[in-house]
Amino acid sequence: MPTTELTQTEATNEVISVPIEDSQSCENCHLPLNGPFCANCGQEADSKLKYFWVVIMHLLDDIFSFDSRASRTLFPLLTRPAFLTNEYFAGRRVHYVPPLRLYLFISIIFFLTLKFFIGADNNKTITVSDKQALITQVKSHIKELKAERSEVEKKEEASIGVIDSLSTLDADIAKFTVYLADLNTDYSLGNNKQIIKLTRELIELEFDQIKEDLPADEKARFDSLIASRLKAKNGTLNNEGIKIANNDDGTLSFDFLSEEKNKKVNAFAKELTDKAEKAFNTDTGPLIEQVIGKLPQLMFILLPLFAVLLKVMFVFSKRLYMEHLTVALHSHSFIFIAILLSEVLDILNGYLEPTYSNFASFTGIVAGGILFWIPIYLFLMQKKVYRQGYFFTLIKFTVIACIYSFMILLTGLVAVVWGLMGT
Repeated sequence: MPTTELTQTEATNEVISVPIEDSQSCENCHLPLNGPFCANCGQEADSKLKYFWVVIMHLLDDIFSFDSRASRTLFPLLTRPAFLTNEYFAGRRVHYVPPLRLYLFISIIFFLTLKFFIGADNNKTITVSDKQALITQVKSHIKELKAERSEVEKKEEASIGVIDSLSTLDADIAKFTVYLADLNTDYSLGNNKQIIKLTRELIELEFDQIKEDLPADEKARFDSLIASRLKAKNGTLNNEGIKIANNDDGTLSFDFLSEEKNKKVNAFAKELTDKAEKAFNTDTGPLIEQVIGKLPQLMFILLPLFAVLLKVMFVFSKRLYMEHLTVALHSHSFIFIAILLSEVLDILNGYLEPTYSNFASFTGIVAGGILFWIPIYLFLMQKKVYRQGYFFTLIKFTVIACIYSFMILLTGLVAVVWGLMGT
């Protein structure tokens, strides 16, 4: 029996000695180490002086390493309102990703992909699916018009109908030739991108009305596009709409500011207006990138403000502020991942539409259903977390939605202004 105890003790000592072979004494107090921490001063035996990339990899692993908790977290996050939040409040936390880490992971993925999705939509202003495909389509139509004109010219009778047909065909050929010239311009120069976008939309309507007469609303849109395209080509589109002023002479001033400070405000307003006109009348890509780059920082400020709003609206719930902040983190994590899934399905719908229209319709319905689920989910979440009746929860949910929507719009405005100053 004593031999057995001695063997266990030796085995134990052997196991303990393994992790400290590389460092037999504490680097701080120089006393012998008998474990991962110094028994005298408490310093960790493992040195913090490591290669930079090792530190970065450990940091990324700490943020993104969800292991098996991911599957237990993401599914209820999407399908079970308030489940994760109530589990966290009840102290059952070890099986799920912590709220802050969950938000950081999902928000990083969301804003990275948001830049891709919006960039893809922005590129559609100069193409249908491919700019060259649209150019080819217009060239083919011009060729058809010229062939039709040749057939009309072959008619022996020079009747009024023939003359009118030739005039109409000549006008169409000239019009589509101008469209073709606009499509071939360099969209990165001047306001060409805006012109190409309007031209693309006009061509789509032109081809639609060849098949059948346009409805009244589409006809009105067609006329509006013609006017907007003319303004864009003359360089006057949007110029009259971008103004930052509260005086009749077009200046901006405030009574509570001194004359010198009002001059600085006016100078800033003019600089902002000039940059806005340049951004909106040319290539909006750089501005979009700037705005999306500012949103994660602004959202991180907005989160605690949303928690304050919850605290005020549910002041009698006896919940701590950190509990409201947990609700905010889970709510935003759900919103981001729901919008992300909807965008992915929407893109999939666009790819499948030409060949698998039925399946594309299904993905479109699912994408719409996910967006419809967002307000329902958030309402049920507040109902289950704060445990109030449906009527009072609905009233508070509506008030919170209105106030927070205004906060989101204000945040978006700040992001645009911040983005403009960075372009």
